[in-house]
Amino acid sequence: MNECMKSIRVRSSVNKGITRRQLLCGAACTIAGVVVSKLPDSSAAPGQSVELADETLAFIRRCVRADGGYDPSPDPAYEGNSDTKLSDLAAVTYAATLAKTMGWQLPHPERSIDFIQRRQQSDGSFIHLIGKMDSKSDAALLYNTVQGVVALRALGERPRIDPSKTLDRFFVGDTFKKLPWYTTSFFPLFYAALDKPFPQQYDEALRAHQVRNQTEDGYLGDHVASAFHMAHYFRLVGQPTPKAKQMVARVLRDQKTDGGWNIKEPSWDVHACFDAVFILRQLGGDSEPTRRAIEKAADWVLTCRSADGGFGHYPKWHSDMDAVYFQFGTLIQAGRVASAKRDLVDAHTMSWGHAMQPGKTY
Repeated sequence: MNECMKSIRVRSSVNKGITRRQLLCGAACTIAGVVVSKLPDSSAAPGQSVELADETLAFIRRCVRADGGYDPSPDPAYEGNSDTKLSDLAAVTYAATLAKTMGWQLPHPERSIDFIQRRQQSDGSFIHLIGKMDSKSDAALLYNTVQGVVALRALGERPRIDPSKTLDRFFVGDTFKKLPWYTTSFFPLFYAALDKPFPQQYDEALRAHQVRNQTEDGYLGDHVASAFHMAHYFRLVGQPTPKAKQMVARVLRDQKTDGGWNIKEPSWDVHACFDAVFILRQLGGDSEPTRRAIEKAADWVLTCRSADGGFGHYPKWHSDMDAVYFQFGTLIQAGRVASAKRDLVDAHTMSWGHAMQPGKTY
């Protein structure tokens, strides 16, 4: 795997990257063979939740550029980490999807729309103009095209050129099998954001590929990021996640005493907490171990909060728009952000599932 593919997680650094108090509330439903209950609005004190949201929005606003894009940080010397280091479509996408979730007004959204539209190519694909990815690689085409479509959707726009055939190339000669496991859910997310049906033959091929390679503990690639994308994939296609109970059990076993899941070298794990919390929240039901693990995860995320209102991937790391999405998204999942919208009919189209409600079919 080339260096670009290894650092893109396209959602984390390349090999592949939550938290919220979840109480029993309402009628339970079944998904992936696991009982899942409706989560409460928030477990955070109102004042704390408002301050958290306000300071996070203030940080995001300080990252906006005159051309409508977003820098990884207000610090002009900082080049970003993970997604924001790889593509200049990352930060604007995360700003847009968080803003829609929160009902925030971003500065000059029309400039952001133009910023994204200008990166669409004549074949419908999207490219980055600033970033460390090889712009000609399969990884870059997949990442940028999915992020471009998702960002425009969150901003209330559509691509100028229909990109729906752009990903067909990955199903010629089973090219999709050469991609890292963390890319599987990119495909149904792309079609969902376009409001187009996910081609049955592509769905069947990707599902079979994941199921054949899933281990008895529910994981893919021996990593929580890959397992997350499998869980995200099956949630997006509205099907039970295979070996969901085993996947949840391993996530619970792997949680560190400090509440995080960064158990491999940092470049592999920058989104691990978000990934783990998604799995627990979507598939773990309302058991006490699940609730306790999510609560600990939320507490760990707050230790990554910076004095400038942003978040780092780990405690004392530089604030980064990538980390802001995943850490704040974890807190939304964990119920620590009272003002987050929980009734969005297109929650499944916004980034990596932070707004999806357990048990709900989208």
